Amino acid sequence: MPTKTISVRIDGELVTAREGQTILEAANANGKKIPTLCYLKGLSAVGACRVCMVELAGTDRLLPACTTPMQEGMSIKTASAKLTQYRKMAVELLLVERNHICAACVSNGHCELQAMARELGITHVRYGYNNPRLPVDMTHPRYVLDQNRCILCTRCVRVCAEVEGAHVWEVASRGIYSRIVSDLKDDWGHASSCTSCGKCVQACPTGAIAEKGFSVMEMVKQSDAISRLAQQKAHVG
Repeated sequence: MPTKTISVRIDGELVTAREGQTILEAANANGKKIPTLCYLKGLSAVGACRVCMVELAGTDRLLPACTTPMQEGMSIKTASAKLTQYRKMAVELLLVERNHICAACVSNGHCELQAMARELGITHVRYGYNNPRLPVDMTHPRYVLDQNRCILCTRCVRVCAEVEGAHVWEVASRGIYSRIVSDLKDDWGHASSCTSCGKCVQACPTGAIAEKGFSVMEMVKQSDAISRLAQQKAHVG
């Protein structure tokens, strides 16, 4: 059965979308950029980072673009002073939740969180830093997990489950105690289900999961390649 085409407005422009498309997919298809952090094309969308929130005419509630399906007649606003302030707040809260010290990070200059903060004009944060003392897992022979730089986007969880099929990663605990864990809270180097494929490393938007042997500013992630691989697998499936 052919997919139904619907008419919607994005930033005042009348465009067409496919029934079942999310706001983010429809916006991207029509050249409208919506910022994201947890989203990676080809993987399931979870709306974890809340950076892609948009305004919908008729409601005061902001909606996550990556998980909200388009409906006939919707009028969406992707950019406004209100959205900019909200996105700044979301990114600032990510920055204060862990210890993101860019000057000593392997992904400095190649970090999506850092780039997002720069794009939004964030030069300082308005909230107190949590400063948690989090562990660094270096037990894997090739890779390292630094919980201090994790933003809980779950891209590693989803790429491992949906593309590699290994299901190594999961989120344990709740709230500020949430942590990415391998297997049943085993050290990564002792996780028997890990295939050492490195897909989680490339999907990670920050320096939380990195390859050993890289110094500050040297770790460049290939998230686009992971996205293409995920789309290919979804198409074949």
